[in-house]
Amino acid sequence: MRNILFLIFLCFLISCQPEINQKNRIKEDVTFLASDAMEGRQTGTEGEKKAAKYIAEGFKELNLQPKGTQEYLQPFTFKPKTNPHEEVKFDVNGDGTITGNNVIGYIDNKAENTIIIGAHYDHLGFGGEGSLYRDSIKAIHNGADDNASGIAILLNLAAKLKKKNTNNNYLFMGFSGEEMGLLGSNYFVKNPTIDTKKVSYMINMDMVGRLKKDSALAVYGTGTSPIFKQVLKSHNNNFKLIQQESGVGPSDHTSFYLADIPVLHFFTGQHEDYHKPGDDSEKLNYDGMYLIADYIFNIITDLDNNGKLAFRKTKNESENSPRFKVGLGVIPDYMFDGKGMRIDGISEDKPAQKAGLQKGDIVIKLGDSTVTNMMSYMRALSVFEKGNTTKVIVKRGDTEVEKEINF
Repeated sequence: MRNILFLIFLCFLISCQPEINQKNRIKEDVTFLASDAMEGRQTGTEGEKKAAKYIAEGFKELNLQPKGTQEYLQPFTFKPKTNPHEEVKFDVNGDGTITGNNVIGYIDNKAENTIIIGAHYDHLGFGGEGSLYRDSIKAIHNGADDNASGIAILLNLAAKLKKKNTNNNYLFMGFSGEEMGLLGSNYFVKNPTIDTKKVSYMINMDMVGRLKKDSALAVYGTGTSPIFKQVLKSHNNNFKLIQQESGVGPSDHTSFYLADIPVLHFFTGQHEDYHKPGDDSEKLNYDGMYLIADYIFNIITDLDNNGKLAFRKTKNESENSPRFKVGLGVIPDYMFDGKGMRIDGISEDKPAQKAGLQKGDIVIKLGDSTVTNMMSYMRALSVFEKGNTTKVIVKRGDTEVEKEINF
């Protein structure tokens, strides 16, 4: 009798526990993953392992099934590239110098098809290759936007999708090795823990934490399935959508697109703290992140009854991208949809800064070439070599400004 009373009391206690406030939880997840204690979450470090454990515990708390090769983890071992043009080789014998961990959880609705929802959680550690920080003193690159933001929304979607939209299964993946070349997603596609032929589509979130005042939200991969554009439009009440059809881009969705899986990749744009120590949790737009999470959930809900989505190859813009020997030393504003190439950041001691270019300038002419978009900017830049001098014309407010560039 005493045991029965205890069980009744325990059930009552559990039922009375307050439901987790998912909006607050998004901020908590980012704050933890982007704390100094994670030391920048570089692949293969103790900080990365701590972050992987945190994500795995989040999956466990939500009662997701482990779907790695070691419970929630899928370790992969590799040797770093010595030649930047060669492909990283995974080491199946475990003799490599670095081991990363994908973190994988699963909602099994006993459905025919599965939706993959992913975000990378690794970052740059104390800087090094990939960092845009030029100070000689090492500093932790916390990577709040890049990409604790994506993981926080991933965990939010896992909570939203439990026992909802049950016509599909859901595989949630925290990728490592993204900053070193999409290694974790590449490894999973080559060594899947589910039947990838039964994957309907893949959603990726990378840098979704800084929704700006104009509410611009970039969505890549909109051409990879015929239904995507219609669904994106029908549920958009909050965003200025900037759509890119190509399934190829600098994040983990590319690995899945190249395996003939439709993809959608969400991105709120680069900023002055990109790949620098200033990418901290207090700078994120958490209301914006919650809107994005709701938007993605509504898209998934709409597609719940559509079965396995048709895949369509898209024009791969990167195949036609020119190669260049020099750079201006600017961060382009990938969210800009006007004419020209808008500058979102300036690197120190590079040609653009030395010429007096500023954040917000819109490059409309470089040398003899008119610049109308990112591709024309890259083509214009590709003709120059180190030591060349040319003119650049930028639009600054309502004024056109001409500067001399020394490469």
